[in-house]
Amino acid sequence: MKRLLLLLLVISAICLPGYAPAHALDPGYLDLSSMGQERWRVTWRVPDVNGRKMPIKARLPENCSQEPSPKPSFDGRAWTTSWVATCPGGLEGGVIEIAGLEQTRTETLVRYELEPGQTQVHRLTSTETAFIVPEDPGVLDIFSSYVALGVTHILEGLDHLLFVFALVLLVRDHSRLFWAITAFTLAHSITLASATLGWLNIPPPPVEAVIALSIVFLAYELSLSPENRDPLAERFPWIVAFAFGLIHGLGFAGALREIGLPEGDIPLALFAFNVGVELGQILFVVVVLAIGFAARLLYPAVKERAVQFERVTGYGIGSLAAFWVIERIAGF
Repeated sequence: MKRLLLLLLVISAICLPGYAPAHALDPGYLDLSSMGQERWRVTWRVPDVNGRKMPIKARLPENCSQEPSPKPSFDGRAWTTSWVATCPGGLEGGVIEIAGLEQTRTETLVRYELEPGQTQVHRLTSTETAFIVPEDPGVLDIFSSYVALGVTHILEGLDHLLFVFALVLLVRDHSRLFWAITAFTLAHSITLASATLGWLNIPPPPVEAVIALSIVFLAYELSLSPENRDPLAERFPWIVAFAFGLIHGLGFAGALREIGLPEGDIPLALFAFNVGVELGQILFVVVVLAIGFAARLLYPAVKERAVQFERVTGYGIGSLAAFWVIERIAGF
């Protein structure tokens, strides 16, 4: 039993990256919205570390001057401030840098407009702390940026990861698991595209509550012995995965709307973001399966206690998801 609990703790550590101390992995966010006449509204959101701003600083191109910015306000997770910058000649060809980012384990999303409505996005990390604003971002730049954003979003999305994790535990047959993951992918791709393009418009709180409920459903199935589980979930998991995938796609779309899409390259950015989500999802599934294989290889007794492990995991996941349901319903 001790080995079983140890394995549970290891997998929990992988599944809970967002709960690092002091939100050390929260991303920064720099937004430059064009106001016309070579002026930009700058919004700078800095992650919190132990009650203080993370020691990173946004540096705009050298041709930009700025009005005095007000003191940042704290919203419980990050510090946000805003000001107006004047950049004679525009942003093109200038360097945007996040100083100090190389000393952190986080990243910063830079969203900027060369002209009003012409949104572009660039992701900076500890290994790439600055970039030159291109006059016309190429296809490869847009594709790579949105793929990276998709991977980051899925790996930082604890609710989506817990759903996939529960699905992996519930579906023991690898061929059925493949079709279940494929169905989940197809479903969330449909609603991700539909919601992002404006064909569907559902408020975020109900969507988030149903996503949490989908996790509760799988967690409940895991808490039961195999012979007492829902035959539909056991024999046709792809149906369950497809149905809930439609809802999860709306959650992905909400995140993508916050990031913004580049004007004139919406289909490419949408496709790239979805590719990134799938790459992150596949990476997570491979890691979970590898841990399970290693555990069975090193500790043969784990296989005999699989049902106990699933039950304990089901209660843990279900309790957390039920809390999310209550929290998100309260936010309606």
